[in-house]
Amino acid sequence: MFGSLTEKFSELFSRFTTPSSVTPKAVSEAMEMVKTTLLEADVPYDVIEHFIQQVQIDLAGKKISGSLKPAELVMKAVHDRIVELLGGKQSAKGFSFQIPSVIVMAGLQGSGKTTTLAKLAYMIQKEASKRNKKRKILVCSVDYYRPAAREQLEILAKTVGVDYYAAQSTDPVAAAAEAVLYAQKNHYEHCFIDTAGRLHVDQELLGELSGIIKRVKPTYTFLVLDGMIGQESLRVAQAFEAIINATGVILSKMDGDSRGGAAFACYSLVKKPVIFMGTGEKVDDLEYFNPERIANRIIGLGDMHTLIEKAEEKIKLSDQEDLQKAFLKGKLTLQDFAKQLDMMSSLGSLSSLMKYIPGMSGMKVDSAQLEKGEREMKKFKAIIGSMTPKERTGRAIITESRRKRVALGSGTTPQDVILLLERFEQSQQFVKILKRRPNF
Repeated sequence: MFGSLTEKFSELFSRFTTPSSVTPKAVSEAMEMVKTTLLEADVPYDVIEHFIQQVQIDLAGKKISGSLKPAELVMKAVHDRIVELLGGKQSAKGFSFQIPSVIVMAGLQGSGKTTTLAKLAYMIQKEASKRNKKRKILVCSVDYYRPAAREQLEILAKTVGVDYYAAQSTDPVAAAAEAVLYAQKNHYEHCFIDTAGRLHVDQELLGELSGIIKRVKPTYTFLVLDGMIGQESLRVAQAFEAIINATGVILSKMDGDSRGGAAFACYSLVKKPVIFMGTGEKVDDLEYFNPERIANRIIGLGDMHTLIEKAEEKIKLSDQEDLQKAFLKGKLTLQDFAKQLDMMSSLGSLSSLMKYIPGMSGMKVDSAQLEKGEREMKKFKAIIGSMTPKERTGRAIITESRRKRVALGSGTTPQDVILLLERFEQSQQFVKILKRRPNF
């Protein structure tokens, strides 16, 4: 996500190395580079022009003072304008669903609407569980056009642990009303209505959607846009917005090859906030869209806040405390090392983690090297799993014969076992260095 944008912005900031490099001519040349970058990301031309003008105004006549570096001055100006473009400094983290609520999901066919509905229901349940609560959620599909659309939602409902309602009516408007009435009678806290999509916007689609909204009077209406198709998503958003007056936008498929154009221009063109974004295929791959954090990722500053939140969600507190104790002792065991690997795996792939780490997201890292690292991690976990308790806790020397036995048991080679032990020794040395630091 935003990989090419981050790479280009990193190149841009590297041009400003001395105070004398921040000249009107240099800034103008840099802004031409920004224009090309944003055009490649499929951001509308008018939005780019306004963005560049504002950055140039911010930099005009600015002097380098104190410890501020030239690149940092340019970076701050670009960062602040990106935040504004994405929706401002207000954090979507403040968004919460009132109870009871009716939630209508709208969007084109193929935008990921049904999957996003399931992710959103899962997110509501997950956040409630943090407060030792459970939400009673009902989902219903009124899509009678796409083959197996209702069956797909029913399967997803079981996956995320919510109830599915199969309406008796085959008229979408009547079916939506039927589902809402059922939810009210059975005291559901949230009722999701998954509407039909089309391959393109047409009057039949918009008319049906308008009828559903007038009939059920939803508390929230979310427009799901495909983040991979750039400006076309924005034209879709404008057509829908004329009919539904959406609460906000959810950008789907904001992982992999997403160019970022829809995220960049959605707020400025549609005047609706982007509230959530889908970052993968799993049910928990849905994040709040935080303009400031997204801007940090785009310009290469990473997003440690989100990474820490992910760690708090996905790694057990007891595991975190055990590993912290091992660090404080200044000595790791192979069992501790395996826990480290498990923790990293639970947060995602190496390539997905890099986007959150400052300075890493804009680096050109060979995908083959990342894949090699992923394979090594899997091998290392298998090798440690094949060891005896004494070997894992360091109470037994891993001799050549033991290496052969462990390799045979884990489906690896003795050389792989040696590599693991080398990596483990490096980790131990690092922990010892940290232990000697006074503030650790």
